[in-house]
This record gives sequence, structure tokens and C-alpha cells, in this order.
Amino acid sequence: MLSERAKAVPEKPPYQNPVSLNPARLQTALATARQALLAERNADGHWNGQLSSSALATATAVVALQQVQTHTDADHSPYIKGGLDWLAANANPDGGWGDSTKSKSNISTTTLCWAAFANAPEKYAATVAAAETWLTNAAGGITPEKLAPAIIRRYGKDRTFSIPILTHCALAGKIDWADVRPLPFELAALPQSWFGALRLPVVSYALPALIAIGQCRHHHRPTRNPITRILRNVTRNKTLNVLERVQPSNGGFLEATPLTSFVTMSLAGSGLANHPVAKKGVAFILDSARADGSWPIDTNLATWVTTLAVNALGNALPTEARAPVRDWLLAQQYREVHPYTLAAPGGWAWTPLPGGVPDADDTPGALLALKNLGDLTAATREAARLGCTWLLDLQNRDGGIPTFCRGWTNLPFDRSSPDLTAHTLRAWLAWRDELPELQTRIDNAFARGTRFLAQNEGAGMDGWAPLWFGNQHAPDEINWTYGTAKVLLALNEPAQQALPGGALRVTRAKNALLEMQRTDGAWGGFKGGEPSIEETALALEALADVTENDIDAQAALEKARDHGALWLIEKVENGEWTEPSPIGFYFAKLWYFEKLYPMIATVAALTCCRHLAGRPDVIEHH
Repeated sequence: MLSERAKAVPEKPPYQNPVSLNPARLQTALATARQALLAERNADGHWNGQLSSSALATATAVVALQQVQTHTDADHSPYIKGGLDWLAANANPDGGWGDSTKSKSNISTTTLCWAAFANAPEKYAATVAAAETWLTNAAGGITPEKLAPAIIRRYGKDRTFSIPILTHCALAGKIDWADVRPLPFELAALPQSWFGALRLPVVSYALPALIAIGQCRHHHRPTRNPITRILRNVTRNKTLNVLERVQPSNGGFLEATPLTSFVTMSLAGSGLANHPVAKKGVAFILDSARADGSWPIDTNLATWVTTLAVNALGNALPTEARAPVRDWLLAQQYREVHPYTLAAPGGWAWTPLPGGVPDADDTPGALLALKNLGDLTAATREAARLGCTWLLDLQNRDGGIPTFCRGWTNLPFDRSSPDLTAHTLRAWLAWRDELPELQTRIDNAFARGTRFLAQNEGAGMDGWAPLWFGNQHAPDEINWTYGTAKVLLALNEPAQQALPGGALRVTRAKNALLEMQRTDGAWGGFKGGEPSIEETALALEALADVTENDIDAQAALEKARDHGALWLIEKVENGEWTEPSPIGFYFAKLWYFEKLYPMIATVAALTCCRHLAGRPDVIEHH
């Protein structure tokens, strides 16, 4: 049993307070960070956060509105102009665009933005010319035979985003429909339970794009195969009914502006601008527009940032604030089968809004938050039972945890990943002793998950590669700091260390993080990477519970932690600690940053550092 193995782990020796880390200075920085994070709560007592404006989302929204305006008598000119003005004002100095205002230019977003300026007024000529220069340098030209292959190469066999980009460009008149590969939208007429076996060329939650974009391409360039053409004509209405059935009440698929815009522009571009799905899509796009003319990539991550904040604050969350947050989190749990993924009841999504989908990062986050909030009522235990069961049923045959659906292992976001697996292991351990009816299943799943982590460690000093967070400056955009830190948090659990090789895995993870630390004490996403608040704080939090038996190794660890903590404290003191970095990694290589990420991570890290320094748990409520 896990609890018996945990008892066999020797107690860690006390940490010797390092003289270089001034406890009073640390406590002041922590109090500042806590106060600021608590002040970010909304009137209902939880956190909404704020996602960055997105050039990619803005470009897709503009083209969707352009298509609707072309095919109806609706006038969306103010929104279109606002979006184009924002894009022109926020192009990078090199002429291209990145996904967020802090992202370096990439071929996908630059192509989408460039296409949005098709037939735009002359005042945007300089912006268009600069974009064409960037695309010429990146892809060899702006002709269809240059751009289309470049986009396809970026995403490989995953067509989740390459086909929408090319559809966007075809609708804008920038490429020919022959360059857009067909999508088998007719398969959406089959039972959804078959989709995993069919190994569709899109991720599990992209069913709306499969239908709408597939129909748009078929409308403009039907297949030459007469049997396939007849099948697609016959299933057209049935798949549109499926699309209408799975559309959230507010019109926003996944609460995502890009996905909703791709669906809306495809319907409008295939003669269906007045279809109910297109109308609701337009309503969502208009409601999501910001006053400055831009759109965010998603509405909000309220559930996710709330669970992160609760887990970071711990005992520092005021007693009177706990019940409202607990009740709110309980209300966000899905208690019915989800229409997109057929996910069973029990999971949590990243947002309380209708377009959310339960997943294996938000669900363990919510489970840990409910445990940290205390006062384990019958309702909380039942929610935990459902949540833990949902994760148990999600576990893949390889022992790892995928994002949305068990068995859809053909594409990146449905494969098992170390960060999600580690997060899930921590949630199971947190609730194991409270759920005796699940202990045997949790024990077995825990052992399988541990084997998955052992088998998926990177070579050398790399550590573990995450799925949902990246680093735009890193080779292959892999954020080794994030992935390794998340795995180390799980490896530090006594039950993990009691397993064969557990202590050795902790040491390897610790060594990987120390190898990536910069000479100034901070961390980026990889060795030598540009430092960030988020990555430094995540590394510090993960390293906080590590203890080495070797004196020299322990001394080196303490020195590294102190150095990193001092860097972070200085950022709090000079006010730079709230500056977010684009480490957020949305589906299909889309970047974003979130206002609360650096604040939450700083509170979590400095809390751990305060415990290491032997300070009492002083809680200051403001």
C-alpha cells in the first residue's frame, strides 16, 4: 500500500538556514506577493486572470467577420477596422507577428495576419509590404507553392492547425483551394466513440473544425472520387446537425477565438453565413473583442488560475475566503457526459464558461485545491471521488495521462505526457487515504504512472519534456525547466521515493534543474535560456523539498536555491515580478501569456523558501 511504503521513508534532516538568505527580506517579499495575489480576486472571491491579446486570434476574427460581411448584409466594419489597426500597430520590428505581443515572429501567425489584410485600404500598405518581406525570407516567397508547403511542414501529420491556416488563406484569396488538403468531415456522421479507432488527423476536440473546414473545402473543390463525393454530399446536413449540437450555448468552441473563427469563416465561405452555428459564432466573436481592437486566444482560464492560486497560497488564504472558493470550484465540476469528447462526469475544465472541456491538468489542479482548502465535507469527498475516478479511467495503457481522451494517442495533445502524469499522481496521493474504496485502483495506477515517468526521462541532463507549456527560444520549443519541475514535485512525494529507484530519480531531476540554472541564479526554459519569473519560481518550488544525503551535494543544492531565491526577491523588490512571459502553450503551437502566472508562481516559490529558512508561518491578511 502507498501509505505503508510512505512510512518506510526516513525523515529528512532539518534544513540549515543559509546566512545568505535574509529571512526578514524574504518575509517582506512574500507578504508583498501574497497581498498582490489576494487583491486580484474578483467580487465572487475567486480569480479570473487576464490572457494576453493575440495577433493570431485577432487575424482569424477579422477574416471570419470579413467573410460574414461579404455574404450577408451585416456590417462588422468597426470590428474589422479595429482588428486591422491593432495588427498594424503590434507587428514586430522584423515585419512579422508572433502569437502574443511578446512572441517572436512565426510563419503561421504572420501568414494569418498577412491574409487578413487582403483587399485592405492603402493605409496598411507598409504593414503588408513588411509582412511579405518577412514571409519571403521565411518561406522563400508568398506564392501558394511556397507558403502552403511551409505551413504543412511546421505541423507535420497533425492537420489540426495547418488546414485551418490554409483555409483562412484560401478564403482571403491568397492561395488556391488545391493547396488545402481535404478533411474527412463525413466521418463526423459516425458515432463519436469510434473516433479514437479511426485515428483522425486532428486532435480529439477539433471536431467542429473537421466538419466546418471539411465542408468548406468540399464546397470549393469537391473530390474527384465519385463515391467519396456522393458520401460527402449525403452526410453534409447530418454533420451540420452534429456541429450545431456540440456548439456551446454562447457560440464559442472551447472558448477559443481562433477555433470559433475558423468554423465561422468556413461556414460563411461555403454559403452558410446565416446558419445558426455561424450566427452564434459571430455573436461569440463580437462579445470577445477587446476595446483596443484585439482578441485574446481564449476567454479566460478562471478555473485553472483559481486552483493555482489556492495551491500557492495554502494557509495564507483567509479562512473566510475558503468556503466561497470551495463552493465555486465544486460547481465547476462536470456532472454529465461532455458532448465533444464524451468525457465521463467528474473532470474540470480551465474555465467555467460553456466552451470548456474537462482535461487532465485542470482536474488534478482542482483536486489539490479542494484538499488544500480543508473542511472535507461529504460534497467535497464525493467530488474528489468522481475526479479521481475520472483520471483513473483516463490513464493510457502506457501508464501515462493524456489531456482529453484515453486512447487517442495518434497526435500530441492526446498522447500521455510527463507533466500531466505527474500532476495526476500528486492528486491521487492527496486523496488516497480519504477514499478507501479507490485505494487499490489508485495504488495500481500510481505504480503504472511512475513507470511511465521513469521511461520518459530525457537523455543526459535534459529532464522531462512537458506538453502544455513551452519556451519559444528553446530548441524544438521544449521547456525542460517546466516539465522537470512538475515531475520533481511528484517525485518528492514520500510514496515515490519509497519505490525502487525513487531517490535516484529525485537526484536526477534535481541535477537537471541545477544544470539549467543561470549564473545570475535564475532559470529560463532550458540551459542558457532567457530568464523568466515563472520558470525561476517553478524551479525553486520543485527544489524546495529535495534533500541530499551527501554533504557536498546538499551544500550545492542550498547554494543554488539561495541564489535563485535572491534573484526572485530582487524582482519583487523592484516591481518586475508581475511581468509575464509567453510560456503558455496552447493547442497546435500557439503561444500566450497570462497575467497571474508570474504572481502565482512567485507566491508558491517564496512560500517554500520561507519554510526552508525556518520561519514561522506568519499570515498577513490585507
